[in-house]
This record gives sequence, structure tokens and C-alpha cells, in this order.
Amino acid sequence: MPSSRPHRPSRPAAHRAPAPGDALPAPLRRAVDHAGYYPDLVADVVAVALGGEEVTEHLVHQETTFDGEEVRRHVTVVVLTPSRLVVAHADDGTDLVEGPAAAAPRSHAAAATTEAVPLAQVRSVLLSHVVQRPDRYRGGDPSAELTVTIGWGSVQRLDLEPASCADPQCEADHGYSGSLAGDDVVLRVSAAADGADAVARALRFAAALSAATGGRARA
Repeated sequence: MPSSRPHRPSRPAAHRAPAPGDALPAPLRRAVDHAGYYPDLVADVVAVALGGEEVTEHLVHQETTFDGEEVRRHVTVVVLTPSRLVVAHADDGTDLVEGPAAAAPRSHAAAATTEAVPLAQVRSVLLSHVVQRPDRYRGGDPSAELTVTIGWGSVQRLDLEPASCADPQCEADHGYSGSLAGDDVVLRVSAAADGADAVARALRFAAALSAATGGRARA
């Protein structure tokens, strides 16, 4: 698996042209660097999407999945500004063929996508908390796991199940019933895998987003 931090010849700082990612606030840039997935690329695409707007809060989450013998990495950056929610995804893309022949060497590729959503269009901020030993829970105790689901209508999920009636003896076909839900961004953070600090950061971001969208709805 290629390294997320490929070796690059060092150049004097004076000769380096400013990159878009250089303009990111220091806390956000540190979080992108800590995630470790091609941080210069991720920082640049996030900065371009922000367009110089102030960063109110941010959340950076990396996850690694295993597909057979392949290891795929994915990083999500969610940034809250005074007027928008900026979402960036970066992951391993399809390898590129470097020559005309089918047997030519392949080079690793990465794909990065951004979307900027006005806060007025954010429809829901769903939080799912998992707490270990709830009988021992005291106010303010941290959650063991937190799932943040943000919906604004770009992605819709339809959940169907066989419909039924109140008669337990009924064998008629009642068709299906279902619910339509939006889940444009789903981030699952656990203390065991990501650390307690990551869960706290996710909760802080979700609280800030809920407050921002609530305020916009009342305006």
C-alpha cells in the first residue's frame, strides 16, 4: 500500500509558492495533518471550497476499510462557517495506467470531492449516543460512541419492510411500508477506536452545527 506521505524533495520556503491549504486556520490544518491522508491535497481542496470564509468549527474523521485484500482509506472533513456547511471527502481512487498498453505500470490515485451547503438547507442533525453501563451514568459522562448524521436532501435512503395489519391471523399481502430519510454525511466516532477526545470533538461540532441551523431557522 503506498504511503499517504510520499517523499518530496525539500525546497527553500522562500521559493515555494503559497498553496491554498496554507490559508487554513491552524487548528483545522493540524487536524488534517493528524489524519495523515495526503494532507496537502485535503487541505487545498478544503481551502478552495471555503473561499476564504471564516471557520467556526470543524470535524476531521478518517476511517479505514478492508475490502478483501485491499485496504481503502477515507477521510471526511466537515467545516462550519457563519453561512455554510462545507464537506470534503477524499479516498483512494482508481489506479491510473501510466502507459498506453494494458500491462503498463499503474500509479496510485486519490479522489477528493467537496460540497458547500447553505445552512438554511440543512434539514437535520441526528446524534446517536452509545453509553456503556447506563446504570452508572452520571450527568456529563462521555459517550462511548457517537454517530453524527447530517442531512440536507442530497442523498435519500428508503427503508422498506413488509406491511402488516392488527389481525394476527391475517395472511393477506399488505404490500410494503417504509420511511425516507436523508443521510448525506454519517460519521461514527468511538472512544475505543478513535479516542475519547475524538468523541468530544464530534459532540462539540454537532452542538455548534445544531445551534447554527436552529438560529438560521428562526431568522
